Amino acid sequence: MTNIPTTRLPDGSAMPVFGLGTWGMGEQRREAAAEVTALRAGLDLGIGLIDTAEMYGSGGAEQVVGQAIAGRRDQTYLVSKVLPSNAGRRQAVRACEESLKRLGTDRLDLYLLHWRSSVPLEETIAAFGELKQAGKILRWGVSNFDVDDMQEVEALSPDCQANQVLYNLTRRGIEYDLIGHCRERSMPIMAYSPIEQGALARNRVLEAIAREHGATPAQIALAWVLDKPGIVAIPKSRHPERVKENLGSLAIKLSDADHSSLDAAFSPPRRKQGLEML
Repeated sequence: MTNIPTTRLPDGSAMPVFGLGTWGMGEQRREAAAEVTALRAGLDLGIGLIDTAEMYGSGGAEQVVGQAIAGRRDQTYLVSKVLPSNAGRRQAVRACEESLKRLGTDRLDLYLLHWRSSVPLEETIAAFGELKQAGKILRWGVSNFDVDDMQEVEALSPDCQANQVLYNLTRRGIEYDLIGHCRERSMPIMAYSPIEQGALARNRVLEAIAREHGATPAQIALAWVLDKPGIVAIPKSRHPERVKENLGSLAIKLSDADHSSLDAAFSPPRRKQGLEML
């Protein structure tokens, strides 16, 4: 079992820097058994963080996660997200309760607003406060929020604990300002699609670096994300062997030469860019 490093949240609690994503799970009933097996394999390896959302598979992913963590809830750092369409005061409370039912648990370790909508942030934050007071969530955060969005949240509440955004070698825009903004507040960034939905596993530059490390290109892509303080990677896989492979990225230490090669192939941002989403 791997001892996975953690990063600190603003409230002082710890979050594992490596987890299991579930975007795309719960969509096909015939895939459910394999998805549960993959998640359980991750738990067996010591990967406690599981990220899901009510949107994924229209609740199907949460049901898959619920099956995977049955009897093992205390081993799990559980993250889910509320849809913007359910982000109103009453709707968010109800949506969370429905997520908890699908997950088969009485609490979430972290509950995120999936992205912004026309619903006032005050309403969503009020709902999160109510859920936290009731013990149904232990803490809350946001997803797909840029710096200006974060500033609006911070003006309303000091309690936001994390921001989940798209981040990988081909999507480096957040390095210009968002990473620094969150780091100043000891707020982790959860990087979704850290392998660009598998595309980086077929990249020639990554292949060359991987050969030097006796690794795979996907492991190099993950090692690059994990090399930065305060970043949490949540790759998804339906295959236990791939889950184990992804976890192996924690043991890879990229050299200065590796970073120079990657910067040459995937340029860091030189100006402010719009926040990318998938």
